[in-house]
Amino acid sequence: MTNNGNGPECGGKKWAPVFAKKSHENKGATDGVDRRGMLQCMGWAGTGALFALQGGVAFATPLHKAGGVATKVQPFTFLQISDTHVGFAKPANPDPVGTLRETIARVKALPQQPDFIVHTGDISHLARPEQFDTARSLLSEMNLPIHFIPGEHDILNGTDPRPYLDHFGAGAQGNGATGNGWYSFDSHGVHFVALVNVVQLGDKGMGTLGPDQLAWLKADLAQHTASTPIVVLSHFPLWALYPDWGWGTADATQALAMLGRFGSVTALNGHIHQIQQKVEGHIHFHSARSTAYPQPAPGVGPGPGPLVVPPETLRSTIGMSSMTVSQGVGPIAIIDATLA
Repeated sequence: MTNNGNGPECGGKKWAPVFAKKSHENKGATDGVDRRGMLQCMGWAGTGALFALQGGVAFATPLHKAGGVATKVQPFTFLQISDTHVGFAKPANPDPVGTLRETIARVKALPQQPDFIVHTGDISHLARPEQFDTARSLLSEMNLPIHFIPGEHDILNGTDPRPYLDHFGAGAQGNGATGNGWYSFDSHGVHFVALVNVVQLGDKGMGTLGPDQLAWLKADLAQHTASTPIVVLSHFPLWALYPDWGWGTADATQALAMLGRFGSVTALNGHIHQIQQKVEGHIHFHSARSTAYPQPAPGVGPGPGPLVVPPETLRSTIGMSSMTVSQGVGPIAIIDATLA
């Protein structure tokens, strides 16, 4: 699940790929690494999850190989960033803007830029206008289209999405956003659905979609055939990762039932600040790392929240990971990359 420090070295840094089981409990496994140069390693480590489309099926690739994916059709790529928490200022990471700048620098240094970026929420820490302004200014330095969804930290006083929508809703409105900002868009034959499950929280702080959004989702998906690849974005996971800590979406069962007829569904979320995965039928779930600070593993300790680690190890616990969803190949392959 995380770098255990026993993997091979890449530019003096340890790493280990992780292969998903049909559970959120993953085991680490090491493999060889191409050591043709430090530039290759720095080209992908810790930036985010870089996804590509090959033959209509979403898969991900190490960023340093992003320019060399062999396909019958021209692939497209996108990058996932999550939980930047601009405005956070506690011991778990006194400078989340600094680690976000590191991430941005690595994205800009990629030899092949992704087509766009998705940010899966908690852009800010307290939903203050100045925090949103800082985040928008920094993220714009990548000069790439960015599709946003909010996290619960982006909702003012826990119930008001208007400040978030004022700063990041324009793009969503262009994609037909409604309600609290949910929307969908299409890219290269793939249908993306951006859900909002952070405005009205359920039992133990779990996310909820609500009847209006579920009705919209049903109508949205009805326009697409079962062969259309679907990518779903949400902040809270759509699977019951750890309900005792609120790590799930209370009414996700209805949404997942609607998605069940599609042959390829990839559900990406933030909130958990660590790599967690699950496969249910044709639906592949992936929880991303934060660029700000880690959280405890599910059930470890008294509850969720910023996890303080020694400063020298912080960058080995933040960043994100690459996911492979490859037709007919078996389980999802995750390459765990950090800012270390």
